[in-house]
Amino acid sequence: MALDGKTKTLATTVGVVVFMGAMAWASVPLYDWFCRVTGYGGATGVAEATDGRILDQTIKVRFDASLEKGMPWEFKPVQQEMTLRIGEEGMAFYEAYNPTDRPIAGSASYNVAPFGAGGYFSKIDCFCFEEQVLQPGERVQMPVVFFVDPDIVDDVDANRSKHITLSYTFYEIDLPEEAQAALDTGAAATTTN
Repeated sequence: MALDGKTKTLATTVGVVVFMGAMAWASVPLYDWFCRVTGYGGATGVAEATDGRILDQTIKVRFDASLEKGMPWEFKPVQQEMTLRIGEEGMAFYEAYNPTDRPIAGSASYNVAPFGAGGYFSKIDCFCFEEQVLQPGERVQMPVVFFVDPDIVDDVDANRSKHITLSYTFYEIDLPEEAQAALDTGAAATTTN
């Protein structure tokens, strides 16, 4: 059965709309994957430990914190910057506070500037690896353990960096099931008393 011109046009238009919708839906995870693999866009690496090489050259690491619009927490770095030798393991702390009267779950996205240094900035441990739940009035200090890979000095684009800025943005997420269940159980116990 042959399709007439209007049917072909309609089928083509629907196909293009479906394709564009699928590409829009997949673009964020694909871009995130690409950045993590290549270090493009300031994405950092993850490592279990340093490789033991520590250079005499130092680099200054600055710390930045922000909140997505509507996130009610207070969030800041405990120290603004630190200087460490390239390859040396460093530890910094960020502080989060929930000033509300309800538990709030958050997740942190991050990046490194300048972008070229992202592939050489490796985290060993980070609060950003998992969701954080803060109870009403709770204040916590959360560590990030990191190092700058010595290979940065061999990269003609990245080796000019005298400082690196590590930025985190916290955004609110749904409470994990166990936290929501505890909240619901507490509410049910309060109403029966």
